[in-house]
Amino acid sequence: MKKSICLYFQVHQPNRLRLYRFFDIGKDSHYYDDFANRTILRRVAQRCYLPMNALLLEMIGRYKGEFKVAFSISGSVIEQFDRYAPEVIESFRKLAETGCVEFLSETYYHSLASLASPDEFKHQVMKHKETIEHYFGVSPKSFRNTELIYSDAIGSMVYDMGFKTMLTEGAKHVLGWKSPNYVYSGAMAPKLKLLLKNSSLSDDIAFRFSDKNWPDWPLTGEKYLSWIKASAQNDEIVNLFMDYETFGEHQKAQSGIFDFMRYFPDVVLKDGEFEFVTPAQAAKKHNAVDVLDVPDPISWADEERDVTAWLGNELQNDAFGKLYGLEEKLSIVDDDALWSDYGHLQESDHFYYMCTKFFSDGAVHKYFNPYDTPYEAFINYMNVLSDFMVRVDDAISVSDAKFAAPKAGAKAKAAKTVKAKAGEKPAAPKKRTVKTKKQ
Repeated sequence: MKKSICLYFQVHQPNRLRLYRFFDIGKDSHYYDDFANRTILRRVAQRCYLPMNALLLEMIGRYKGEFKVAFSISGSVIEQFDRYAPEVIESFRKLAETGCVEFLSETYYHSLASLASPDEFKHQVMKHKETIEHYFGVSPKSFRNTELIYSDAIGSMVYDMGFKTMLTEGAKHVLGWKSPNYVYSGAMAPKLKLLLKNSSLSDDIAFRFSDKNWPDWPLTGEKYLSWIKASAQNDEIVNLFMDYETFGEHQKAQSGIFDFMRYFPDVVLKDGEFEFVTPAQAAKKHNAVDVLDVPDPISWADEERDVTAWLGNELQNDAFGKLYGLEEKLSIVDDDALWSDYGHLQESDHFYYMCTKFFSDGAVHKYFNPYDTPYEAFINYMNVLSDFMVRVDDAISVSDAKFAAPKAGAKAKAAKTVKAKAGEKPAAPKKRTVKTKKQ
C-alpha cells in the first residue's frame, strides 16, 4: 500500500474593526472597517485565491484525479467573497465539481467558541456546515477547528456532531516520542480519527520557502520529497497543513511558490511511493495506531502549540470573558443583527491582535497585526464591545416593555384563553435560525 500525503489549506479573512473611539459608544454601532476589509480581500483574491484555485484546477485535470487537496473556508470569509469578490466563490465551486477537493467543516466565525460555550460551538459548526452545502453543493465529512485547536473534550463534542475525522496539530509536548505521521484516535471518542500536522515540513513551505538566509533555500520538489521520505521512512502519512494565503500573499509569486506547487505533484506521482489523499480518504485508508491523550487544548500557533496566542494575558481573558458572558442575555433576544455582530466579535483574530508575545513568535504576531500595540487592539475592541453590550441591554428592555404592556384587547383575549393544565410544559423558546446566506 502506498504512503499518503494529505494537503490541507485554511481560508479565512476576519472582519476587521474600524477605529472605534470611546465617544462613539451609544451613538454609532457600525463596527467594521469596510474599506480595509474590501481592499485586503480583493488584494488577496488577486494574489492568492484566484491564481491558486486556477492552478489547482489545472493540476487536478492534468493528473486525472490523482492529485487531491482539502480546504476549510470560514463563514466570515465566505460573506466577504459574496460581498466583494463573488468570482472567488465560483472558482471554489469549480474545484468542488472535480470530486478531488474535500471541503471541511469548522466554526462559522473562525471563533474560539469550543473553549467557552458548547452550545455556541455546536451552533456555529452546524451553521458552517449548511453554508458549505449551500455554496459548494457538498456536505462536510471531516472537521477542522479554529487554529487546529483540539482537546479530548472538544474531540468528543465534534464526534457527537457526526464527524468521524478531525485535524489537529502534531504537538511535540503531546506526542512525546510518537510520530505525527500516523492516524490516531481520540481519548474520549475512540472512533474519532485524528490527522496530525507535520509542523516542520508544513512550515518549510508556509514560513521558510522564500527566506534566502535559510540554509536549504531554494526549495525544490525533489529536495522536498526527499525530506518527506526521510520523515515518513517507517510511517504511513504526512499531513501538510497551512494557510492558503501562503501562496502569493505570505510567499510572493516572485519567490517561485506557484512554480513549486505546479511541479511538486509531478515529482511525487512519478516517484510512486506516495499518493495524495483527502482527510476523509486518509481516515478510511489508515487505521488508528494509538490513542492520543490531550487533556489541555493544543493549536498550531507559536512554539508552545497551545492557546496562549489568544488567551495568554489579562487583556485577552478580560475581553473573552466579557464577550461570552453575554450569551445568556442574547439567548432571550430575537435580533438577527445582534447575533451577527456577536458572531463576528468572536473571530479569533481580535484576540490574536491583543497578544503580548515579543520574543520567539513576536515577529509573526506583528506581521498579522493592524494595530501598533496589543493595548490599542484591546482598547478598540473593548469600546466596540461596550457599545454592543448597550445594544443588548436596550433590546432586553424593549422586550421586557412589550411583555409588560400588552396591546389593547390582549387582556380580554387572554381572559378567554383556557388555562394550561396543571404540570403542562411551556412552549419551547424560539431557536436561532441557521442562515446560509450572508448576514
